[in-house]
Amino acid sequence: MGDPGHAAAVDYGPEEQAMRAYCEEGAQRAAALGNRGPIRFGADGRIHRDILDAYWRCGFYVFEGVLKADELADIEADIQDILERLPVRRGAPVDRKGRPALGADLEATTLYWARPLGDPFGGTELAGGRHPVKMFEPKAAADAPEEVVYLILGSVQFSEAVLRAYGHPHLLAVAAAVNGDDFAPFNEGIFIKEPGRGASVAWHQDGLTHWNSPDWDQGSHGFNFMAQLYGCTPANGVWVVPGSHKTGKADIRAIVAAAGTERLPDAVPIVCAPGDVAITNRQVVHGSFANTSRDWRVTLNFGFHRRKSVLGVLGGGLHNAPAVYDAARIEERSRALGFAIDARRQRFPDEIPYVYQPHAGKTFHWDAAAKASLKDYNLLDLSI
Repeated sequence: MGDPGHAAAVDYGPEEQAMRAYCEEGAQRAAALGNRGPIRFGADGRIHRDILDAYWRCGFYVFEGVLKADELADIEADIQDILERLPVRRGAPVDRKGRPALGADLEATTLYWARPLGDPFGGTELAGGRHPVKMFEPKAAADAPEEVVYLILGSVQFSEAVLRAYGHPHLLAVAAAVNGDDFAPFNEGIFIKEPGRGASVAWHQDGLTHWNSPDWDQGSHGFNFMAQLYGCTPANGVWVVPGSHKTGKADIRAIVAAAGTERLPDAVPIVCAPGDVAITNRQVVHGSFANTSRDWRVTLNFGFHRRKSVLGVLGGGLHNAPAVYDAARIEERSRALGFAIDARRQRFPDEIPYVYQPHAGKTFHWDAAAKASLKDYNLLDLSI
């Protein structure tokens, strides 16, 4: 995928050897955690207790082999089309073929740009200032563009294959096991880490709303699924500090200062094969380094909340304007999930579709009209 002319690894600079050693040691620490394997169900038909115990212990879990070869091929074709339709530069109305660019007719912000190998959020007040320390920014190749797209939000309106993955019955069963049968959607996105260009994401914890709530706990700000098209490695993947979702708001600036480096000594990489899907608690301290490797990472993010974490709550932030989330808004935002389940049913008729409890008695049919109705659906994202 992509242009092989820029697929060469980038020299990380004087600390290249230290970074390589850090990646190797981190992979060993990750392998020892015991938090990976296929999605398994217990005798009660629910997600196996061992999986949930490992998830809550570590703050993440890797589900192996969730997306099969035929589904990955569908996703890859759609991702290639999405990349072809990106604007030629930030704000441009057309793609490189002169066609209307992806997202050019939308009200919601869907495309996020960064300098190649840059860190667009670290050390800034963006996103509520939750990325307090800037990551190391290696020097990109001389022929790299001025900016690249590293994140696409509202992704299910751009790809039926991504929409179908969103409706995966086993993943939705996990969502119910973690957040309750009446779980609510959060947002969806595609992270793109091009070889030699992919931006870093500075260390942070997601969530702004519930840190000081009297009933705060380890799951108050929800989780993200991260489905991997090509897999991910220590060099291009997300790193997490296991267990940090349990201890409240972290002083990341102090943690980095104590370590003397942004290579946090307790962090581990999420390592996946193609088709693996990681679940990551949004409260865990996590981030990723600039992708100086030769490997692409394309990650489909699907976020979910407990209903009680969003119902009646004043939300806002990076994903939308401040608003109180009432039942009508949650219901409207959940339409995308209803369409996802039906789109998947049409593509994979041998599967048993997931039955989403809040949609009991309702019918959703994926067709051209439904697709048109998803335009700008992410203006209703439930960001907390």
